[in-house]
Amino acid sequence: MKILNIRELKLPAVKVITFARFRDHRGYFAEHFRRSDFRGEAVAAFLPEPEFVQANESFSKAGTIRGLHFQWSPLTGKLVRTVYGHMIDMVLDIRIGSPDFGRIIAHNMPSNRNEDTAEWIWVPPGFAHGNIFSEDTVIEYFCTGEHNPDCEGVIAPLASDLDWSFCDPDLKDTFDSISAQTELMTEKDKTGLSVAAWKKDPRSANLIYY
Repeated sequence: MKILNIRELKLPAVKVITFARFRDHRGYFAEHFRRSDFRGEAVAAFLPEPEFVQANESFSKAGTIRGLHFQWSPLTGKLVRTVYGHMIDMVLDIRIGSPDFGRIIAHNMPSNRNEDTAEWIWVPPGFAHGNIFSEDTVIEYFCTGEHNPDCEGVIAPLASDLDWSFCDPDLKDTFDSISAQTELMTEKDKTGLSVAAWKKDPRSANLIYY
């Protein structure tokens, strides 16, 4: 895997890893994951000795909104990429005591087979995660913890107390446009917790900022 760049987003714990594709007249080849490269110095600075124990693939129709999902036992980080289509990834800080608690960002992750690069986004434990899809899209994500339905929660992406001040205004406009008309959102996500309700929830003690 040829890692070209690692950068942090406005929530500094969230990272974007850009890796190379090798293109020729036939198409391209990409080694999108190699464990030894993820144990290298640059990645280990924020993701020490990663062990990914579950890999998921998800297809979403255009206009779908998913999230904002999180899990506290086991604590789970996600490494997410767009296989094809157009995903906007959403990440919300829900760590009690964090200076960025309640702030949400969005990162634009379209897939373009003609580009020489592609991206992973790293969503650490302690953050709620969701997606917006402006076209039919397949995504893949690796998880550091196995799914446990008894210890998962949802912050509603429509909650009125989300702090969007860190979010790119154009991406926020895309979210507003899609959310105003879509029917492709589960009732569970629509009726998820507000940020204030999560802060008062006893289970929030499992996600503390250090």
